[in-house]
Amino acid sequence: MKRYILIMFIALFFLPSCKKPFDIPTSGTATINNVLKLDPVLQDYYSLGFLFSAGELVSSHNTPPPDINIINDGTLKNLIFEADNRENSFYKVGNYSNSVTAKNVFDTLVSPVVLQWVVWADSLKENQVWLYKSGNEYYSKLRIISTLSQKRKAEVGDSIIYSECTFEWAYQPDGSLTFPGK
Repeated sequence: MKRYILIMFIALFFLPSCKKPFDIPTSGTATINNVLKLDPVLQDYYSLGFLFSAGELVSSHNTPPPDINIINDGTLKNLIFEADNRENSFYKVGNYSNSVTAKNVFDTLVSPVVLQWVVWADSLKENQVWLYKSGNEYYSKLRIISTLSQKRKAEVGDSIIYSECTFEWAYQPDGSLTFPGK
């Protein structure tokens, strides 16, 4: 009996090491919004932003925090990507008249030339293509698929402006500004 317990203990110890390593995605589609949620433990509000190196939505309380969050300027007209690193992190590749053209530019954007990075991705609109530079010099490209901005009633009675953005993204994990072509 002791022998079986020992064998089961050893098997349970080595079982987790048999798992296949998790592959972190380097491209996909994501949607972020500006909804604040209350953390019941910290008694503090947080939002969900996007972390390119993990390929997922993460809380602003996480370590590392999200690379980008969406905010607005208090109007229904101006949506903004804000970088967590507070550096000049965005470059607008261009505005395009339709989704086919924007998708083509995004897909064929392999080695972009950046003239000047800016602090925010300002005035987000459908069919824009942007570059993002993290604080540790890793790069991502984004294609804005859709945006939404609307007034919603807040708990206290005032209205808030709800902002949402869906984007296609590709992350370059080797630290270069060269993306694989399609």
